[in-house]
Amino acid sequence: MNSKKNRRAEKTGAPPEKRPSRQDRLSPRVLEAVRQEAKSFFRNARGSHDWDHTQRVYELCLRLGRKERADLDVLRLAALLHDIGRDEEDRSNGRTCHAEKGAVLARKILKKNGIDEERTAKIVRCIETHRYRGRIVPDSLEGKILFDADKLDSIGAVGVGRAFLFAGEVGARLHDPGIDVGKTKPYTKEDTAYREFLVKLSRIKARMFTAEGRRIARGRHKFMADFFRRLNRETVGKI
Repeated sequence: MNSKKNRRAEKTGAPPEKRPSRQDRLSPRVLEAVRQEAKSFFRNARGSHDWDHTQRVYELCLRLGRKERADLDVLRLAALLHDIGRDEEDRSNGRTCHAEKGAVLARKILKKNGIDEERTAKIVRCIETHRYRGRIVPDSLEGKILFDADKLDSIGAVGVGRAFLFAGEVGARLHDPGIDVGKTKPYTKEDTAYREFLVKLSRIKARMFTAEGRRIARGRHKFMADFFRRLNRETVGKI
């Protein structure tokens, strides 16, 4: 049926009709098994990258995935597993790449749960390419959606909260409105929420891959930028 419609579209000059996305082929039993195994990696997680973050990314992936007509099964599993290597990165103070480590761990979990090799490869690739500071960029629709969803959770009101959580976790001071980021390092007393905004979070809006991601990012970016502008003024007694 779709091929007939697409041939008809070619004759009329209309764009070919997209195939419906594969919505629900993943067994609920397998999904729950992967969910529980993924959750086990967060027993001792820091608040800034805990299981709550994974659940928010999961919901954002489904929202963006439906808009983009992506493979939701790939997104479900990639979202659940995308940060399972985070504990090792935190314990190494950033020396271990959680995306690379998570991809290795995810492959084993997916194989154990009977996910076919083709789909496993897609999921693992999404995890490998979701990191903002990663060496490789997403090269699939699902990878781009996971990237966008993960980054959207680091800006806006949630992003403000997470930035301060992380700063507290590494023992950073509350705020320095005159910070010179070129003279500071991550995982130190100067690794404040505002430093993270200047170094990374203020740039996320421009890094979105999907149209819906860009739309959501605009509103979240504005909220966060307004917050830090006010914080700068409050901390020097101007308001």
